[in-house]
Amino acid sequence: MNPASDNPSSSAGGERPGSAGAFDAKSPGNWREALLALVTSRITLIGLESKEAARDAARRLLLLVTLGFCVFFAWALLLAGGIALLARFAGWPWHGMAIACALLHLVAAVALAMAARRKSPPPFPVTRAEFKKDREWIDILIQTKKSKD
Repeated sequence: MNPASDNPSSSAGGERPGSAGAFDAKSPGNWREALLALVTSRITLIGLESKEAARDAARRLLLLVTLGFCVFFAWALLLAGGIALLARFAGWPWHGMAIACALLHLVAAVALAMAARRKSPPPFPVTRAEFKKDREWIDILIQTKKSKD
């Protein structure tokens, strides 16, 4: 226990600026050590939370990959069953229906690939505009400073 804190008249506001207390501004080691301890604790906290976030992200990624496999196999089985059902009711051979469905899927894949290749606007347009304004402002400040010198 700190004897200075037991004294009721000794409070943070009641101490003289040069007196020894819980925080002495004259001894640089105290605030530097406190700042170092604060930064160290924050870095440790960030490390712990980032490990937890990485674990959570890995778990979510595993779930998404599993979901992808399930959806793929469900689609494949529905497609195979649908082809067999259509072939039975239409009276066409199943392999002809399978080839027709494959061609239909190929056309859809090409259309999606062409749509994905289209140029999109650059990302972060507002941020880029703000950075451009900042650069212009800094250039103006530099030119003003040079003209004053």
